Amino acid sequence: MGTQHNGFRIALSVLALVGAVSLGTGATAEGQESIPFTLTSTAFADGSRIPDRYTCSGENISPPLAWSGVPRSAKSLALVMDDPDAAGKPWVHWVIYNIDPKATVLPEGVSISGIGAYSGTTSFSSLGYGGPCPPVGRGIHHYVFTLYALLAKPQLEEGATKDELLSNIGVVTIIMTELTGLYSR
Repeated sequence: MGTQHNGFRIALSVLALVGAVSLGTGATAEGQESIPFTLTSTAFADGSRIPDRYTCSGENISPPLAWSGVPRSAKSLALVMDDPDAAGKPWVHWVIYNIDPKATVLPEGVSISGIGAYSGTTSFSSLGYGGPCPPVGRGIHHYVFTLYALLAKPQLEEGATKDELLSNIGVVTIIMTELTGLYSR
């Protein structure tokens, strides 16, 4: 009976932790709420237009990004930017992994080699950032930047695709947060 009771207590603890993670907050060892995990940009607000500077109509450089609330248990961060409005499946614009969990920003026009992270392969079949570039006259596209806090570094060489990254980090993702920018031409 005692073993079943302990198993029930463990199951409830796991459910409580899963609930906290899915709501975008983490729990500390003492059971107190942590700072919400958030992703922002000084170039655009969530749900607003991405400036031309960061698109194929401008300089096509990565926007500045900042985050807070990384769980203390995180050993690595990963970032994916994609366009779910693209014809077919989402168009992947940026994949970065093995970001130091102590980092709090990616500066504008960041060089991945300068921060020790790995670049993944985008839908452009290249490494690095590829800015928004939707078809002319086809309406507004949503560009979703998703930041993942991970319990371990992805075991991937440089050049992994979004799908390879997501397959690799599925069981080690602690929490994720998103920032969405809009763009049309």
